[in-house]
Formats: sequence, C-alpha cells, structure tokens
Amino acid sequence: MDSAKPSILRNILVKMLLFCVSIICLRFAYVVTIRGESCDIGDFCFFSLPENLNFVTAAGTVSASAVISSDKVRSRSVSGDPKYIDIWNSKDSRKAVQFYSSVFQDLISEGFLSPGSKSLCVETPIGLDVFAMREIGVSDAIGVAKKASKPLVVSYKNSRQPFGDNTFDFVFSGGGSIDRLKSFVQFADEIARTLKPEGYLVVHTQSNDSYSLNSFISLFNCCKFIRSREIAVFDSSMPYIREIVVRKESGGIIRKSYGKGGNSVSKCSVLGYMQKLIQNAEPLIAEEPMKPWLTLKRNIQNIKYLPSVVDISFKGRYVYVDVGARSYGSSIGSWFRKQYPKQNRTFEIYAIEADKAFHEEYKLKKGVHLLPYAAWIKNETLFFEINHDPGDDPEEKGGKGKGMGRIKRLRSSNSLASRVDKIKGFDFTNWLKNTVSERDFVVMKMDVEGTEFDLIPRLFDTGAICLIDEIFLECHYNRWQRCCPGQRSTKYEKTYRQCLDLFTSLRDSGVLVHQWW
Repeated sequence: MDSAKPSILRNILVKMLLFCVSIICLRFAYVVTIRGESCDIGDFCFFSLPENLNFVTAAGTVSASAVISSDKVRSRSVSGDPKYIDIWNSKDSRKAVQFYSSVFQDLISEGFLSPGSKSLCVETPIGLDVFAMREIGVSDAIGVAKKASKPLVVSYKNSRQPFGDNTFDFVFSGGGSIDRLKSFVQFADEIARTLKPEGYLVVHTQSNDSYSLNSFISLFNCCKFIRSREIAVFDSSMPYIREIVVRKESGGIIRKSYGKGGNSVSKCSVLGYMQKLIQNAEPLIAEEPMKPWLTLKRNIQNIKYLPSVVDISFKGRYVYVDVGARSYGSSIGSWFRKQYPKQNRTFEIYAIEADKAFHEEYKLKKGVHLLPYAAWIKNETLFFEINHDPGDDPEEKGGKGKGMGRIKRLRSSNSLASRVDKIKGFDFTNWLKNTVSERDFVVMKMDVEGTEFDLIPRLFDTGAICLIDEIFLECHYNRWQRCCPGQRSTKYEKTYRQCLDLFTSLRDSGVLVHQWW
C-alpha cells in the first residue's frame, strides 16, 4: 500500500508537468501564428527578452538587420498599446509592419535613419510604416495623408503638409504610394521644404527603368542621389520594389536647371540612360527615299515612341509642342491625339503656326494654345512666303489648298511665291526655356520648311535642347520633284546627306529624334 503512494505521486507530477508544457506550447503557438511575432512582447509572453534585443522577421528575400543591440534603439513595444489594437489584429497589417521593420533596420545599419531621427511617412493610409518605426524604437515618427488616421497619421490640405520648414531628419514614402500621385512637383517641393539639410528621403516605387529613375531625381534639385536598389516585398501584387535614397544638401540647389530661368550650357551632356534608349530606337534611313511621304507611312510603324518603352510618371507636366503646326488635322488631331502613347496623362498642347489661314480653326479647339508667330532665333519682323514646287500636292498633309510656308528675313524674288506677308518671328528657344523645365515631359514635332538648320543649333547653344525628351523632325532638302523626273527642287539648298548628319548629331548628343516627312 505504501509502495503505491510514490507511483501515484509520480504520475500526478508527470501529468502536471505535461500540462504546463502544453500550456507553454499553446501560448507559443498563439504568439507565432495569431500574433505574427516572435516571443519578444514582454507583457504577453511567459519569457520576455531583454529590452535591448529586437528580432524582426523579414518578408520575402529582403535582407534584414536581424539584431540591433542598443539601449537607445529598443523602446517600449507599442504593439500591446490599446490605441493600436485594430492595426495589430490584422494579419496583412502584421506582414506589412514586419516588412517595414526590416527595411528601417537596414536603413539604421546604413546610417540613413537613427532612433533619434524626427521622421515622417508620407501618403500612408493608416500608418503601418509609422507603427513599424515606433515599434523598433524610432519614437518621434508621424504620418501624413489626405485623410487622417489617428493616432499615427495626420491630414494635410491643398497639398501642403502641416509642418514647418526643415522639420524632419528622415522622410519615407512606402507601399508604392508615390506611383499613385497626380502631382509629383508638389510632392517633391513639400518634401524639399520640410526635410532638414543633410536629411534623407527614402522612396519605394514600382518604376524600374533608368529613365524614370533620372526623372525622379530631377524632381529633387535640392538633393543628391545616394543609391537605388531592388528589394522583394511581402505583397504578391507587387513583385518588386525599387528603393531610392537621396539626401538634401545644405547648400540647396546643387544641379544645373534648364528652363524656367535656369542656367545655359553650350551642349547637353551625353547621358548613358538616353544613349541606351537611342541605340534601341528605329534606325535612321541611310539612303535618300525617292518618295519620302510613302517612306514615312511605312517607317512610322517602326517608330519606338519613348512612352512605349519607359515610365514617364515622374514628371511635373506633359507638354506637346507642334512647331509648324499648320491645320489642326495636319498632326495634332490626326496623329498626336490618336496615336502617340500618353500613359493616361493629359498633355498641354502648343501649336506654333505663322500662316494666318489656319488661325481661325484653332479658336474652336479646346486644350490647344495657339502661338500665331513664326518660331525663329530672335524676336524680329519676317516675311512669310506661301509657295510650293511644281508637282507638289497642296492638299497633301491637311494643307487645305495652301502651299507650304517659309520665313525669310528679307523679301525674296521667288517666282513660286503666291503670297508674301509680314509676320512676327519670336525667340523660340527663349520661349521654351520660360515655358517648360527639366521636370516636364516635352514632346516636339518640328516642320519649319528649312528653318530647322537655324533653330536646332540655337537649341544646343542655349542648352534648351536638354528640355526636350523626344523630337519628331522633318528635315527639308532639295528632293526629287514629282513633276519632273531627274530634277531636284530649288526651294531648299540642303542635301539629304546634310539632313542625315543633323539627325545623327542629335542622336549622338543624347537626343531621341525620329525622322518625319
């Protein structure tokens, strides 16, 4: 009887031990599967980790600074705070917080962010990135969005953030929110205003080509580009994210700016990312075409439009300039609005046309700004000749019975001229520099009846060529006449070889130009 007592006691002790182990396992399983955290939440787990040790599980393949050993980094966990319980109870939210935590720990290890940084997360709907910052010890963090989500996110009005100048050491834009913005210029200006000198901006975007990267950098002429890298993310709808880091310079603007009163340069630099795009563009037509208009119809199918190969999102405005527009249907209505890829962007359209015969119809065209002058190298009075060669079809290319207009400094004695008018020529280069900037996406079509040999060099000399992203240029030369086989037009002095040299020099200088007829 007495020998049975130790066995009963032993069985009771074993059962109690198994019961305790089961409770611990259930608690651990709850923490890992339901809470989505390792057991480091001190007021919840049985075993709390030291205050200066923080584990974060990275999502996907993103590298993470797994352990940060610093008393200053780890503050009281905010995940158990009742104010944040709604955020922390969502499984997707916990994944996002884990991802942002790993990102911020990497940025801390690289020196871009510190626990003492006064930090701002922009365009964050509910502040998951703000939550992650506070969780890893960056306590002075706040978010801003159009709609407030207290206590993590405050609202702004009229695109102006409710903060003073030079307020933040660190600004973050995550979740690809920048890709959904409509006004990138206001976004960039507000960050430049509120970010302290030597402060860092980190942006996550889905745009992943060199053109969009350089367009993004151009938005921030107050900042210096630090690095760009691709990282994997937790959300399967976004297969990758590009992380861009820039730093605000203490001296303010550090890059030359062309347009809107910017500095002039003698020549655009040959940019590597544009050269690669140009190399992949359709080849120039090396041999003079016998029927240029038919050649254009065939060649237009081969043109690789810039917006069809790169992301043009990071631009302030979108502008189309038709120099030598003639009638609305000549190119604006028949080609640009119908065929040019715009990536759902609304373009401002400028029509530059000196021939008075076409001015009236533009009064009825909404969204088109008519400049009723001749694009020229300076402001002066010119003579405008309406003429065409024998055999030319005046109805061709939407001409409405009018010949092709040419400008002259002095009145010529050309017998082919059917009408000569005095017109105003304006400094096209100066107008362009005061109308657009590097931040804008600018497309230009130029058909100026031989004046391109005056205007293009002027664009280079002033640096205004840097403002144009894509050019469709008709180069005029003494081509074969339709009426008279074996005879060339006397209207133009240049040869096809000289036109080809003009196209080649533009491409060699980093300008994406297409042949146009």
